[in-house]
Amino acid sequence: MPGTLKKLEGDTMSHKWRDVRRTLSPEREDETRRYVRSVVEAATLNQLREARNLTQANLASVLGVNQGSVSKMEKRRDMYVSTLRSFIQAMGGQLQIKAVFPEGEIEIDQFKNVSGSAAYPEQAANESTGALESEERLAS
Repeated sequence: MPGTLKKLEGDTMSHKWRDVRRTLSPEREDETRRYVRSVVEAATLNQLREARNLTQANLASVLGVNQGSVSKMEKRRDMYVSTLRSFIQAMGGQLQIKAVFPEGEIEIDQFKNVSGSAAYPEQAANESTGALESEERLAS
């Protein structure tokens, strides 16, 4: 983007994005849009947490675990569906699992109530916390 900075005239230290954006070609803007979409569509758990302006301590409090447990969860490559669901729900989201085939996508609903019935959210939360603790013991 060196040519873009020259078009802005003067100091190149800081510019508003809308000013920079005006200098981009439609092709470059499309490329930027695609890149942003790809970054947004795939994120690690810690990136999601940070994007939601939550600290590990905040999330740990909601989950009923300590901050170290949240740190470990964010580094895991494999975990229970119920643990992942609890983590996502604690951030205000909803976990959806889908299968992607060349012909299309389909949501798999088999795991929707893994940690308990939606009619008893307190029980589901307690069971999810138990799953978190069980996973921590297994990972140790």
